[in-house]
Amino acid sequence: MMSGPMWMPDLPPTLDRVLAWHPQPVPLLPLLVLLLLALYGCGVLVLRRRGVRWPAVRSIWWLLGLATVLSVTATGIEGYGMELFSIHMIQHMVLNMLAPVFLVLGAPVTLLLRALPAGAGGRGSLRRGILRVLHSRAAALLMHPAVTFALFITSLYGLYFTPVFDYLMGTWWGHNLMLVHFLLIGFIYFWGIIGVDPSPRKSRSGLRAKAGPVLPVLELAATAPFHAFFGVVVMMSTALLVRFYATPVPGWHVSPLADQAAGGGIAWGFTELPTLLVLGVLVVKWQKSDQRTTGAADRRASREGDTELADYNAYLSSLENRPLRR
Repeated sequence: MMSGPMWMPDLPPTLDRVLAWHPQPVPLLPLLVLLLLALYGCGVLVLRRRGVRWPAVRSIWWLLGLATVLSVTATGIEGYGMELFSIHMIQHMVLNMLAPVFLVLGAPVTLLLRALPAGAGGRGSLRRGILRVLHSRAAALLMHPAVTFALFITSLYGLYFTPVFDYLMGTWWGHNLMLVHFLLIGFIYFWGIIGVDPSPRKSRSGLRAKAGPVLPVLELAATAPFHAFFGVVVMMSTALLVRFYATPVPGWHVSPLADQAAGGGIAWGFTELPTLLVLGVLVVKWQKSDQRTTGAADRRASREGDTELADYNAYLSSLENRPLRR
């Protein structure tokens, strides 16, 4: 059983009870959300004082991501997730696949680099340090598509098909460490795919520039079969995968095996929403990139003239002035 204070529900779950505001006695994730909210707000305020406009849509995405984290860590989901595998799987999917997408679209790294003072000397040392990390070999290795893919998939198979899950759920701190892990791995994964922020993948390897728009789609599609297979295995399993949920809650009339099957269905079906969302973001991003490229080409042509057309007209003029052979 978990050590330390922990709210546990007495009544069976209903929609109202699951969504009711009920943070834990030591709410690690909600406190982290408040910290991230304060830091992001300070960054926006610093830019505003300099007269620099920060896109409101970025702030909206960030707020939506933080609100999504709160929805599964400061409500009844947190307590019911300790009793039912299906509720825990909702918490896992939201923290690992939905909230990170919103947070990445908030472009926090871009905001941080713009808000921090630049220049030589001690004043710009923090910004230079962050840039050195982004350009380092270690960061480039971490953000390599093969590494981020492996980390993302390991969050499923390495957790539930090994004793790691039962070990972490045995303590309050282990449980919270697992939730932070879900959020962090999801952020790293989607940070590389969406690419709205400066990242080691952009700054060092140039991998995205070489592959163009194909690589992010391939990365996104590569995880789908693994998630689907994981969900099917969990749904079809005739034995409990984790011992933590082996004992049914008295009076709830919920079979642990049936609840595990429901959790597998949640894992299997949840991937569609984040996938469609990220694909939509990538399409919009590519359209804007094409528009910027076309606009730059049009402006260059207006300044320098259409070189190809001018050369063609000069060629026609030379034909007209050439004497006819008899």
